[in-house]
Amino acid sequence: MAQSLTELVESPDLRRKLLYTLGAIAVYRVGAAIPIPGINADALKSIFNSQRGGLLGFINIFSGGALRRFSIFSMGVMPYINASIIMSLLQGAHVLPHLDRLYKEGELGRRKLNTYTRYLTLFLATFQSFGLTLAISKMPTPGNIPVISNPSWGFYVLTVLTLTSGSIFVMWLGEQVTEIGIGNGVSLIIFAGIVGRIPSAVMNMIRLVQAEVMGLLPALLVLAAILVVTVLVVWVETAQRKIPVQYAKRVVGRKMYGGSQSYLPLKVDQSGVIAVIFAVSLLAVPITVASFAPQSTWAQKMLHFWGTGSWIYQLVYAALIIFFCYFYNSVSFNPTDLADNMRKSGGFIPGYRPGESTAKYIEWVLERITLGGALFVAAIAVLPDWLRTSLNVPFYFGGTALLIVVGVALDTMGQLEAQLIMRHYEGFLKKSRLRQRWFNVGSSS
Repeated sequence: MAQSLTELVESPDLRRKLLYTLGAIAVYRVGAAIPIPGINADALKSIFNSQRGGLLGFINIFSGGALRRFSIFSMGVMPYINASIIMSLLQGAHVLPHLDRLYKEGELGRRKLNTYTRYLTLFLATFQSFGLTLAISKMPTPGNIPVISNPSWGFYVLTVLTLTSGSIFVMWLGEQVTEIGIGNGVSLIIFAGIVGRIPSAVMNMIRLVQAEVMGLLPALLVLAAILVVTVLVVWVETAQRKIPVQYAKRVVGRKMYGGSQSYLPLKVDQSGVIAVIFAVSLLAVPITVASFAPQSTWAQKMLHFWGTGSWIYQLVYAALIIFFCYFYNSVSFNPTDLADNMRKSGGFIPGYRPGESTAKYIEWVLERITLGGALFVAAIAVLPDWLRTSLNVPFYFGGTALLIVVGVALDTMGQLEAQLIMRHYEGFLKKSRLRQRWFNVGSSS
């Protein structure tokens, strides 16, 4: 570990990537702390305290506390994620043939799809910003204290423009981190928002124990649960099903190739944290729709179910996670193409004929291991409500937040390790070693 850190610091390219990533995260955290003028902070705080276990408090965790302050980055990356979901659904369902053609055109088509996603993000950010502003202004507070000091049309227009601009800037920042920095920019922004709340959560827990609001035994049980869940998440995120692959012997010229045995690794949780992020983004849509008619009966029922974390909300949340786990596999993993490539390279799975039989077997294995991974992720996601009701935990402990933190950390560490290995192999081509080998050959001759 110490050697890896030394190589990370000594490499100018990696050091520049790391500093750029840390700088982008710092910019996001500063923007998340800048509130929009004209908001009653105490009234807004009371709303989030009353809905800490609901969806509003859940989205606040994803924004790193920016929504609780109603800052310029309150929308975060949610509009961008929703736009990505819509584009992925359109491609996966083959609704628009034009998108399928762009997807197959390579890098140029991918850039065009990214442009469409950005335009859709702008539209969704404007729509959701207006809905969020209306929802915040209409929500009841203790003592009927107004959240907005001067709810004029000028305030609404300025707030929508500010929130939309902030969301577009966060989208751009995440894309820059992905291209120039290290790791997935959008995931790292969400990761930074969640990790930034850990010190305050720890201090709140210590204060609760000191004030005897929370006993020492429940606090230890919560810490033990966090430790156990962390170990299980790491285990599942790194778990793989290895399918043996045999390569037939073939003669090319005077040399014989193949005859070796390898493995096809299939991750238990292929989607990682993407399924969780997609599910949370879709759950925020009903609140946005209901905010346009907050006084209607259906809107009040919807806000009640989604705001109190009812069993219907938990059931829908778990179902969405399972759906997106399978949907991600269908979009990113094609067993037919994998079987064809394996057949062309002379590989086969023992006991199965190359081609269609191999593709069906790979799909059969993938569906079953995905079910186990999806059920595990869904169970971890609904863990906070179980802790809150069973152990009477007086603060919000997020299994979903833990999933995202561990998943993003593992993915970023994997990319760092790949960068270090790539630069380590460059050392085999150093001039000194080439000169030494040339000198040895000349001496022996």
